Amino acid sequence: MTISVKDRETLRTLAAKYMTYALSEQNNAKRELWRALNNMNMQKPLITIDQMPWHELDVDGSLICTVEDPYFRGVEWQLRSEIYKWEHLPADMVLNPYINLPRQVSNTGFGMTTRRLAHDSTGNIHSHLFEDQFEEMEDVEKIKTPVLTHNKEKEAEIFAAAEDIFAGIAPVKPGGILLHSGLWDSITFWKGVEACYIDLLDRPELIHAILDRYTNAFIAQIEQINALGLYDITSNTCHCSYTFADRLPSDSCDHEHPTSYDGWTFSMAQLFTSVSPAINEEFEVPYMSKIFSYFGSVYYGCCERLDDRLHIIDRMPNIRKISCSPWSDREHFAAVLPKKYIMSNKPNPSYLAESVFDEDVVRADLRRTITAAKANGLGLELLLKDISTVRNDPQRLWRWSEIALEETMNSVL
Repeated sequence: MTISVKDRETLRTLAAKYMTYALSEQNNAKRELWRALNNMNMQKPLITIDQMPWHELDVDGSLICTVEDPYFRGVEWQLRSEIYKWEHLPADMVLNPYINLPRQVSNTGFGMTTRRLAHDSTGNIHSHLFEDQFEEMEDVEKIKTPVLTHNKEKEAEIFAAAEDIFAGIAPVKPGGILLHSGLWDSITFWKGVEACYIDLLDRPELIHAILDRYTNAFIAQIEQINALGLYDITSNTCHCSYTFADRLPSDSCDHEHPTSYDGWTFSMAQLFTSVSPAINEEFEVPYMSKIFSYFGSVYYGCCERLDDRLHIIDRMPNIRKISCSPWSDREHFAAVLPKKYIMSNKPNPSYLAESVFDEDVVRADLRRTITAAKANGLGLELLLKDISTVRNDPQRLWRWSEIALEETMNSVL
């Protein structure tokens, strides 16, 4: 493959700046803080900021990509976005001291497509009404087993070009596949929210059939990834959280052929925020328990409320971190969360979207969470994510990062 002289210099310049930060003592210190947290020896609550409205954040043109090759344009964005975060809203972010290169893998998928009956496309956040594609029991057979193909030849060409581009500046490492194991996120798109709720009540046998077939197909996908040795152990992230720890990858890990047993997955059942804990137990625990057994560690939860069903989540294997969303009662969450888990709090991003950015409200919200975790002796991470807008005022996000660092540092005094 051919990369122009101009694009080569752009990538090398960005990589040089990136590596200056990645090799800094500050970055090394942050990495060890995450390792301590994940080893259940927290030194201070840790903070990340992710899933941002990038279209509102560019202040000086530094986020504008210019590289022509589509693959290396993705690498360019990876460098530009990480540099931006480090310079403006670093919180407790960590930069890997290498460039992670996406693998060349195709996936036939589960045989399903998302069919929309309605779609509000106003703005950047869309609302949808989905078609129910599982009206009859035989429709369950629409779910197929994925087939994965690794294009080693194309990948070798790309990696050779990357090594040449970044020679003398940054090492490169092959990335891997990090699986989103939340089956209900997909089922919701394939059936629609209302149809899911109705059939949980009226046709539970149909829902169990969907879950059984999907679970088996999902496990077959995991096994293919493992056979190919393509699971992610190099990004050191999972669901906006860092995964540095002594236990993973294990001492027996084959780093040239990594599998899910040395990696993380993330999972959730966001639809279940509006069902009873009993329904959660029946239609989530047996299926996810099978899937979670294939992973070294699991991050569980997203935006759903979980403080009233942590005893049920506790029945699934290999979970290490559990989400405490703005819809959970954080004091109750902290009081009943078993101490073997890390409390992964999601601060409310809506404070960044108000007509006026109220720093006192942000500070009080953070203190409330930190106090609850500290009172119950929990490890705590604060993951600000799902940020739809900052009202075209990037400095709100920069300031949030500063406030969060101040509050977490004060908590250890």
